[in-house]
Amino acid sequence: MSDRARTRLRSRTRARVRTSSAAGGRVPGALGQLALVLRTPAGAAQPLFGQAPKRWQRALPFVVVGIFVVTLLPVTITVLADDYAVGGGWAGALGVAQTVPLLLAVTRPLPAWMLVLAADTAGAVLLLSADKVAGQSWPWPPMTIIGYLVLMACLGLRESIRTLVGVWLATGVIGTVLSFSAPSGSMNTNALLFVLSGVMLVLTGALRGLGDAQQRVAEQESISEAERARRTLLEERARIARELHDVVAHHMSVITVQADSAPYRVPGMPEPVREEFAAIAASARESLGEMRRLLTVLRGDGAGGAEGAGARAPQPGIDRLQQLVEATVRAGQPVELSLAAGAAGAAPPAVDLSAYRIVQEALANVVRHAPGAPTRVSVTVDEDEVLVLVVNGPARDAVVELESSGTGHGLVGMRERVRLTGGTLDTGPLPDGGFRVAARLPLNDPSKEAS
Repeated sequence: MSDRARTRLRSRTRARVRTSSAAGGRVPGALGQLALVLRTPAGAAQPLFGQAPKRWQRALPFVVVGIFVVTLLPVTITVLADDYAVGGGWAGALGVAQTVPLLLAVTRPLPAWMLVLAADTAGAVLLLSADKVAGQSWPWPPMTIIGYLVLMACLGLRESIRTLVGVWLATGVIGTVLSFSAPSGSMNTNALLFVLSGVMLVLTGALRGLGDAQQRVAEQESISEAERARRTLLEERARIARELHDVVAHHMSVITVQADSAPYRVPGMPEPVREEFAAIAASARESLGEMRRLLTVLRGDGAGGAEGAGARAPQPGIDRLQQLVEATVRAGQPVELSLAAGAAGAAPPAVDLSAYRIVQEALANVVRHAPGAPTRVSVTVDEDEVLVLVVNGPARDAVVELESSGTGHGLVGMRERVRLTGGTLDTGPLPDGGFRVAARLPLNDPSKEAS
């Protein structure tokens, strides 16, 4: 699956998660939508609630964190300066370092945690020499605990379980190391922050896990629906192929029977006419056989189909071009064939079949669009490639073109065959009104040589 398809699938999946959860949720209104957004995981490069359907929901994390920063910043500076007797400059610097990085937590919670933890640790060390630390909370003052819990909520909604466990253990280890140098008379808050941060990480991580689980279930449902649609398409294609076979095979069988029985139904038929009817019957039988082989491929009969009549009949190749040209000449189309010596056995099966099909389709186009035009077919082989060239002149003035328009599927089929063999195809009109088809088919598969 490509990146673009995977992105589309995830977008549809998230929309389905939102729709299904909103339909089955028990909390109505804005609270239900907020609970749904909390359970929807955000991408690595997106802010929290970045997948929310409404603008106010996407802006909510920025507003909430901004309120905490605006509230905690002056309170932290005031508490450090008044209750801990920290100098005004140091109090302001610590307040900014401990609160402003929270704004980064909405989009980059892990870097924000590193900055805040470093600032909180530096603040704890600085408070060791404060004049009024006795009787106060240490190493984590109340404002530090509140800001840290906000940071833990952002982390829990974004990061993986392994990252959350590492953050929680790092918090406990740093607090424990600082506790060895706790000032006398202070209230140790290391255990309090360790427990509260663990609870916050568990709650928010559980919400994220629930959102991930819902998204995975929705993705599996989307994949199942795609597989069902694909299976339905294949079944419909096989059904159409069977119906096409039933319709066309009937008419082809009638043509074969009529052509074979014509000499017996019309006595005294000249020999050239008998040969013409025999050629018509042979062409009809060959077309019917190829249609049955194509139906076997479309139905996907597996090993049984591979061992059936379609597999037993050899695929046409360059050695059958002479018969193809003769049949076209009998249909009234002047065609000359130039076949290099040894070309029939020089090409691998895929190239051999592609060369035959390209000539077959090119001659069919000449019969349809330029009946009566002189046509030259040339097949040459060298050490590296097979060159197939079909050139026809303009249609004769006395001959009316059988088809004035076409679907263009013939040229598309030629290009696909050439592409699968790693070759090149050049088609286009000639200055005199004719048309040229030139295909270069490599004898060796370029992909195998590259590997």
